[in-house]
Order: sequence, then C-alpha cells, then structure tokens
Amino acid sequence: MSWGTELWDQFDNLDKHTQWGIDFLERYAKFVKERLEIEQNYAKQLRNLVKKYCPKRSKDEEPRFTSCLSFFGILNELNDYAGQREVVAEEMGHKVYGTLMKYSQDLKAERKHHLQEGRKAQQYLDHCWKQMDNSKKKFERECKEAEKSQTNYERLDNDINATKSEVEKAKAQYYLRTHTADESKNEYAAQLQNFNAEQWKHFNNSIPHIFKNLQDMDQRRTVKLGETYRSFAEAERRVIPIISKCLEGMVSAAKAVDERRDSGIVVESFKSGFDPPGDFPFEDFSQNLSRTGSDGAISNTPKGERDGAPGPPRPDPKHSISKSKNKLWLFGKKPKSPSSSPPPPPPPSSSRPRPASQFFPPNRFSSDRVSQYLSEIKSTVPRIPQNLKGLRRGAPSVEDFSHLPPEQRRKRLQQRIDELNNKLQIEMDQRDALNKMKDVYEKTPHMGDPNSLQPKISETICNMEKLRSEIHKHEAWLSEVEGKQSSRDRRHSADNHHPTPQGRESPEGSYTEDTGQEQRTPHHHSGPPQPGHPSADPHDFDDEFDDDDPLPVIGHCKALYSFDGQNEGTLVMAEDEVLYIIEEDKGDGWTRARKQSGEEGYVPTTYVEITMEKNCKGAVTYI
Repeated sequence: MSWGTELWDQFDNLDKHTQWGIDFLERYAKFVKERLEIEQNYAKQLRNLVKKYCPKRSKDEEPRFTSCLSFFGILNELNDYAGQREVVAEEMGHKVYGTLMKYSQDLKAERKHHLQEGRKAQQYLDHCWKQMDNSKKKFERECKEAEKSQTNYERLDNDINATKSEVEKAKAQYYLRTHTADESKNEYAAQLQNFNAEQWKHFNNSIPHIFKNLQDMDQRRTVKLGETYRSFAEAERRVIPIISKCLEGMVSAAKAVDERRDSGIVVESFKSGFDPPGDFPFEDFSQNLSRTGSDGAISNTPKGERDGAPGPPRPDPKHSISKSKNKLWLFGKKPKSPSSSPPPPPPPSSSRPRPASQFFPPNRFSSDRVSQYLSEIKSTVPRIPQNLKGLRRGAPSVEDFSHLPPEQRRKRLQQRIDELNNKLQIEMDQRDALNKMKDVYEKTPHMGDPNSLQPKISETICNMEKLRSEIHKHEAWLSEVEGKQSSRDRRHSADNHHPTPQGRESPEGSYTEDTGQEQRTPHHHSGPPQPGHPSADPHDFDDEFDDDDPLPVIGHCKALYSFDGQNEGTLVMAEDEVLYIIEEDKGDGWTRARKQSGEEGYVPTTYVEITMEKNCKGAVTYI
C-alpha cells in the first residue's frame, strides 16, 4: 500500500507521523543508554565488591585452606562475571545505542530533504494556481468592460441625437474592449491548461514520489528498530555461555571445599614438633614429719638417720614446690639458681659499689644443705630447648629461624632454600648470557668491547658464591633440624613400645625427674663454701640454661660509674663503657648485660643509663 496514491492529500499528517517515528527511535535509544549505564554500574559495583573482599596480600599470607581458596575462586569468577556485564554494556553502547543515534541523525536529514521537496512542489502548484486565477479574474474583468462598451455603442447608435463621431468613438471602444477580452480569454485558457497540467503532475508524479520516499524512510526506521531489538537481545545472549562457565566455576569451587584437608593444613601450620609433657610425679610433703611412738605409727625417718648413719638427703618442702613450678618453664620465666642470683643493687647516690659482703646475705644454710639443693635442682630442672629460647624471651626473627618450633623452622628453612636457589638460577642465567655476549664481542669487536663486560661477570660470580654459601648454611641448619626430628621420631616410636619411667622425658622435652638420680647425687663436699662463692660448682647449673644460643639484644646502656664485678655472676665495667642489654631488671636491682667481646653478667641497674630498643619485647608466635 503506497502513501502516494492513498495519502496524496495528507502531507501534514505524514509530516507529523515521520517526526513521531524519529522521536520514538530516539526514545528507544535513550532507554538503551540507561540500560547500559545500569550494566556499567552493576559491573563496577561487582568489581569493587570483589576488590573489597580480595585484598592484596604477600606470598607468605596467601590462604591455603580449601574454604578460603574456594571463596577466592568464587570472587575470581564473580570478577569475570562483572567483566561479562561490561561486555554487555559495551555491545549495547556500540551496536545499539551508537547505531541508533547515528541513524536518527541520518533520518532527520533525509526527512528534512523530502519535506522540503514536497513543500517546493506544493508552492509551485500554488504559484500556478495564482497565475491561472489572476488570468481568470482579468478575463472576467475585460469581459465586463467589453459588455459595457457594447451597451454604450448600441445606445449611441440608436440615439438620433448622437453625433457620428460619438458613435464612431463608442464603436472603436467597443472593438478595443472586445479584442482585449479575447486576449484575456486566450491567456486564461493557457493558464488554466498549464495549471491543470501542473496539478496533474503534482498529484500523480511529484507528491507520490516524495511520499514514497517518506514511506521508505519510515519503513527503514521500523526495520532498524527491529534490528536493534535483536542486537539488544543478542548482546545479552552472547555472554550467556561465558556467564554459565562462571557459575559452573563457582559450583566447582564450592565442591572443592575439603574439611579434612583444611584440618591437615591446620596441623601442618601450627605443629611445633615438641613431645607432650609427661606425667607429674607425686610430691610427698610428709617426708619431714616424724611420728611418735605413742601415735602407734611408724616414723618416716630412714633407719640410717635414726641410727645416726648418714643417709640420702631429704628434699626441702620449699624446694619441692619450686621443682613443681620449674616444670612449667615453657609458659613461665626461666628459673634461676639461688647461687647465681645477683646481689642487691647499690644505691643510686653512691659513687662506688658496695663491698662484696653487702651483696650476699649471711649464709643461713650449711654447705651440705646447699650442695644438696643444687644437686636436686640439677637433676630436676628441665633443659630449655634451643628453639624455644627465642619464644620465651620474645626475641625477634633470626636468620636460622631458631625462634620457631622444629616443624615450623624446617618449613621456613626449606622455603628460604628454594628462594635462594631461584636467585642462584637467575644469577647463573645472567652469567651465561654475559659470557655469550662476551664471546660475540670477541668474535665481532665492532659490536662492543668484551672487557667492558668483565666487571659485571665478576659481580655475578661473586653473587653466585654468596648465594651458594647461604644455601649451604641453610642446608646445614635444615639437616640439623631434620636430624633432630628423625631422632625424636625414633625415640617416640621406641617410647610407644617401651614407656619411659614416670617423671622422665626426652632431652628435647621439658624436665627429668628420677628419684633414684636424686639419691645417687653426691651430697658430700670437700669443705664449706667460701664467702661470696655460695656454690662449689655454680657454672654447672648455669650451663643448663646458658650453653645454647646467646640471649638476644633488647637494648644498650652506658656505664655511669665503674664496677669491679668481684662477685660471682657480675660483670666488670668501666665508666662510660657501652654494653648490650640482654635481660631487663626483674625488680632485684640487677640488669643482665653483654660486652662487645661477648662476656655476659649482671651489673647494678643504678650504675647504668639504659636505652631499650623498640619492637624487642612481646611474645613470638608461630603463625
């Protein structure tokens, strides 16, 4: 159905209709724009959400639990899903919105052109009609004038009183008007014929052609709308397979959660490698009680003592209590020997240290009793494992990771060895590349000087030697840890078949409690202790604690006064000498320090000006 034949007289309505079509197209384009903005905002919010819950982390902090890995896998899939939403927005913006806006501009220009042609044709037809109408009016006017002149001529011709000149003049006027009327008639006929021709041409050629162009334009607009509708849906359907893969990835990540593996990772992460503590021995506090015969009870005093013969020493109840406290050294402070405790501090106002007699209190116990206590302490005080000293003292991380438990130390050492091997491989590759470049320079001198590469090659070889030395050192530490673990495993396996006696643990454990050992400990001494030397062998007791790695430095101090350090366990220092602080004052007025030569001992706290280092206190954890 053609607009030219059916709507030949609806130019204005077609003008309004084509304008409405373009407005509708632009309205749909606006709808697409708002939709793609929603997609862009949705994708942006999803990416921000993923970024919020998936922060950047270092290699050591990467999660290993399957639940965490699955969650981060879901976040990655969600990030890909957000990317597909961005693809949808981009497709809509490029293939739908951009196309519609460009087509809208083309339609406006085309419609304007067709309407201008229609208006020109209409104006030309109106012009022809005006000319025809003017000629018609002129013809009508000339005919009326001719009729008047004819009436006047006939009146004068019939009037007997009219002169011949008047009659002739009226007759000439009549002929002139008649001739003019004939000319107007011919002109009117010509204009009428021309107008009819132009009108037929207008309504049968020009207008149908213009309307046909408008109809084609409107149909193309409709077709374009249908194509953009389809493109709008295709942009969404094109990403459905990828979105389905993203959803499948989320489901796969959910299925990858393994509670047993997570439990194993917890064990692997926090396993210390230590053996659990043994049973606590029974502590009999009634050994010092003697029952009378009237009570009808047997005295607990050994027969040898009742007879006056020497027998095994009885433990002091106070010392028994201290033994039970010493067994909990892992969570408490390191026990100190009574003989190795520092003397009381000097007063701040004194410019010289006190005599040795003022540092030690009067000896209230006999030498036998002191030796007995020391023997019992040496047999019962636990040996502190080397790898727990740093933990107890709050020491910072060291190069050999000795502050960590065995299992964690082994893992960190292995990780460090792998890192060093990677660096070594990089240096080796760089060395090979430099050697190849040097060979090329030697063969083709114009490309470069081979001697210019020698410093870089030497530096690379030096770096390789340093890395090999580091690897060898770490491998030695790793071998030491693995050897201790293998021996502990063998001992643990043997203990499963042959349980240890009650109260005794492995050397790597916490303590050893054997009553027989206490009884076998010599309790006789060559003589009473000298003043200022309460114990005959104090170094043996100190070695139980201090024969391993040295204490970490937690600060430094400057001597305000000189100190002779004549007493056991003290340190000689000169005025203005700088020492390292390795143990703080525990309230007894003495600070443990170390010289630059490595000698350690106690100095009066009031004799030194102490400066503590930051971040040197606090417990060290395994995680």
